[in-house]
Amino acid sequence: MTTRFAQRVLNIDISGIRKMFEAAGSNAINLGLGQPDFDTPEHIKQAAIDAINEGFTGYTQGAGIPELRQALSSKFERENNFSVNPDEVIVTSGASEALELAIASLVNPGDDVLIANPGFVSYNALVEIMGGKVVPVPLGDDLSLRPEDVVERITPRTKAFIVNSPANPTGAVQSRSDMKAFAEIADDHGLTLISDEVYEHFIYEGEHVSPAQYSDNVITINATSKTYSMTGWRLGYIAARQQYVDQMIKVHQYVQACANSIAQKAAVAALNGPIEPVIRMCEEFRQRRDLIVEGLNSLGMRCDPPKGAFYAFPQVDNYMEVVKKCVSNGVVVVPGTAFGSAGEGYMRLSYATSQADIKRALEIMESVL
Repeated sequence: MTTRFAQRVLNIDISGIRKMFEAAGSNAINLGLGQPDFDTPEHIKQAAIDAINEGFTGYTQGAGIPELRQALSSKFERENNFSVNPDEVIVTSGASEALELAIASLVNPGDDVLIANPGFVSYNALVEIMGGKVVPVPLGDDLSLRPEDVVERITPRTKAFIVNSPANPTGAVQSRSDMKAFAEIADDHGLTLISDEVYEHFIYEGEHVSPAQYSDNVITINATSKTYSMTGWRLGYIAARQQYVDQMIKVHQYVQACANSIAQKAAVAALNGPIEPVIRMCEEFRQRRDLIVEGLNSLGMRCDPPKGAFYAFPQVDNYMEVVKKCVSNGVVVVPGTAFGSAGEGYMRLSYATSQADIKRALEIMESVL
């Protein structure tokens, strides 16, 4: 008897992050979900209110409203040191849809996609949904992705590889030389590099480098979600050369039609507005990072300060027992294995919550461990 459901769905599971989040009690301290606890800046909210009051509530152009794509084109030139024209930008419903468009437009059944292990949970699932094969790439001692490890795993079946810097779950930041090497790998081997840059503004050591400044074979993915504390607005975007955009827009028009019109107006205000709220948020994250890293190490865990994003990724003895004890006592954390087999022995803690909550969580962890 044939099964009722498609094998592509049966092959994947609910995200380990989502499982931990939804299993927590209402009073739990959530160190599991990667969501800034800051409010969206006022000038961005006002732009959305104005859009509603002006009746800007219908469909937009599929690729996004012209003023937003122009603002994004200027942003890439100003902040990322590469040039795309507005027609080489697609506005999406969050970076999640952007990832789906990129992978759907590239991956045939049986194609290999190289993904960091551990790495963000969506990468593996999306590749499997498209019928591709995930090829895990181990991380170096500093938890960054090494170009030589990528090259070693390239075969005639390899279609693409994904780089995430700053990285979720590790907080690693790739060096400029790494990013240039990744771009050269894409060119030399006829591959596409998917560069996930959603944490670009949260860097505490090093610099953010977009590989698209070195190669045309790069799909750059980003969002307003983390940078402007707009996770619920669901506004992401893609930049790529026209040959890529022409294929991704076809998928976009059928799965989404267009991004939220009101959120698009808000994103224009975000990109063209002051950067000070982002700078203040980053400095607060730096203080939280130092607080949680010091606390975890004092508990006997082994946690180097992450260079970016807002996650600590400590090595922990008996890590699953520790995770269960934390969650049962009201501190939500995520086991490292939610991000890949190489996450065994680690757990991820988000410090996108208040210093008071971090201190309280560390006190609870100390008492139960």
